[in-house]
Amino acid sequence: MTNILDDEERLIRARISLTQQIDRGSVVLSSRLAEAFLNVPRHPFVPVFYRREGERFIPWRITEGGAEAWLDAVYTDDSLITEVDGVHAEQGGSGGVTGVPTSSSTAPSLMADMLDALDVNEGDDVYEAGAGSGYNAAMLCHLAGDKHVTTVDRSDTLTTLARERLNGIGFDPVVLHGDGARDVPADAMYDRIIATASVPRIPPSWLERCRTGGILVVPLKGTLAGGMIARLTKLPDGTAVGRILHTPAAFMPLRTGTEGEAPVPEIPGRPSRDAELSGLVLDDWTFSFFAQLHMPRALVRTYSRSDQGLHITVLYDPADGSATRIEDMPGGTPLVTSTGPRDLWEPVEVTHRRWRQLNRPRREWFGIEATPAEQNVTYTAPDGRVHRWTI
Repeated sequence: MTNILDDEERLIRARISLTQQIDRGSVVLSSRLAEAFLNVPRHPFVPVFYRREGERFIPWRITEGGAEAWLDAVYTDDSLITEVDGVHAEQGGSGGVTGVPTSSSTAPSLMADMLDALDVNEGDDVYEAGAGSGYNAAMLCHLAGDKHVTTVDRSDTLTTLARERLNGIGFDPVVLHGDGARDVPADAMYDRIIATASVPRIPPSWLERCRTGGILVVPLKGTLAGGMIARLTKLPDGTAVGRILHTPAAFMPLRTGTEGEAPVPEIPGRPSRDAELSGLVLDDWTFSFFAQLHMPRALVRTYSRSDQGLHITVLYDPADGSATRIEDMPGGTPLVTSTGPRDLWEPVEVTHRRWRQLNRPRREWFGIEATPAEQNVTYTAPDGRVHRWTI
């Protein structure tokens, strides 16, 4: 029987199908981007990936579950989980693993949206923070030329595999093992900088190493889902200014080796108040990015279900020990219970009212400006009033 990966006609059809899926969505592909997706294969970068079965993540290889189904999954416009709690899919046993995904191959339509914003031209020097599977780096190599691309990842396993797979399809960029936020080559300057993992703020090293006129495309995300993607241009005075893209994105955090959230304390039973909103409002991606602008940088959010299956959100600020639980109740009105000096849900309710008063502004209406000292998101209302938040 012929190996499906030796059937070049079948692989061409798969790449055409993926390109058509992207083009039918919200991304309008330029001819150069369409050419890249048609010519750069995805399957060499994800020979094994996880599929979720209940609470477990099960490795899926081409030899398991049918070659056609596997190839269709690879060339579907979806993200593919490649690592869970540091265990790469190729290292996962047949019984699978449990935990939190720590690396993935980004959904191609989101890749396309970010690459379109990055506007890579042949000969541009490109820095990518977050090599991951190597697929996005391969697209950058196709667009800029592989000798102009540098990609870095904290995981030695990921960088080793990405290098091998990029070399396997004829690309030889610089692949570094290190901290993508701090280990930018000291003697290099770049025309384009892109991150495929989220950061709470743009690292100063990226601003410093971006050439004047260069472009940065960076996912920004705090504790909430539905982060935002910033697209900035470096100005002659050293600042970078731009806009927030329309696409919400919940990229995994850029790993630096210093991760770790403070444990959320128990909130004892005590007199509660009625809440204006359910904690579920923070899962509304049209609102959560706006809510994040008003939250303390170190705020932690967790969520769970009660014995009745109702939603519970807990907010915790390690800066002063305040913790607040927002619990949906069978009667319909959620209850708020707090410990510590502050009720952390009240500012969210105020923020939601403000968001509604501003007529639910879309994320692409927001601007961003960054200097080594300060970073701000701005929104200019129809009446000309400028709203500003420091991130």
